[in-house]
Amino acid sequence: MSQQKSDYVDDAEIDTALDEQPDEETLEETVANLEANGFEVVVVESAAEALDTIQSHIPAGASVMNGHSTTLEEVGFVDYLNEGDHEWESLPDEIWGIDDDEKRQTARREAQTADYFLGGINAIASTGELVAADRSGSRIGAYPFAAGNVVIVSGVNKIVPTLSDAFARLESVAYPLENERAKEAYGVDSAIAKQLVFRQELEDGRTTVVLVREQLGY
Repeated sequence: MSQQKSDYVDDAEIDTALDEQPDEETLEETVANLEANGFEVVVVESAAEALDTIQSHIPAGASVMNGHSTTLEEVGFVDYLNEGDHEWESLPDEIWGIDDDEKRQTARREAQTADYFLGGINAIASTGELVAADRSGSRIGAYPFAAGNVVIVSGVNKIVPTLSDAFARLESVAYPLENERAKEAYGVDSAIAKQLVFRQELEDGRTTVVLVREQLGY
């Protein structure tokens, strides 16, 4: 079942000042700084356009894996991948078809090296850094090195002025919402157990950030 931010926002206390739409000057500055740090950046107007961008970005025959991301659900990518109307090798289909817990966990680790790994991010500093965290690390593990290519999809509401603000957003916006989701989905609290600061991409063309001019994700 697709999960939306609206499903949890009433139960979570968040800092709404760190979840706002940036002005055009801030967005342009953020894009310029991300590009200066080696990230490819695509700015789109809508969730539908984000899905079109993803579809055109990944070549036929590529192996594709994604970490959990409310944003990917909101733009329709998760449903699209599950429905199978594509020419990719869907690693989630293979993984969740494994009955043995140990073998499934091994397959999840191996899937970190997918040709294309997709996910979200918890905060974007206007100075050009990306910040994300997981309880298990199953999403952010692919970002620094393991995956051949990374596609990160984010609403522009995750843009904040500085890296310190990005850490604050992780703690006071993303975590409270994800904690409510985790309690409902898994029956356990979430945790900021494994945290990534993605400061630069040194491999040309490896990591693409798709920024959507909508209020999306945590």
